[in-house]
Amino acid sequence: MARNRKLVPEATKALDQLKAEVASSIGVLLKPGYNGDLTAKQAGSIGGYMVKRMIQDYENRAAGK
Repeated sequence: MARNRKLVPEATKALDQLKAEVASSIGVLLKPGYNGDLTAKQAGSIGGYMVKRMIQDYENRAAGK
């Protein structure tokens, strides 16, 4: 069973900002608070692109860029 908790609670603000940036870049409108009206495809796209950007950032840092 998955639990929706952050391993680093201090990262909440940065993750919310990343989510908003990704949603905006793919054309999904996020409201402050609950966004239960999103389709599974929209929510999955936001999450997928967030992971992609986090991996890219990690790879750039590891490569010294």
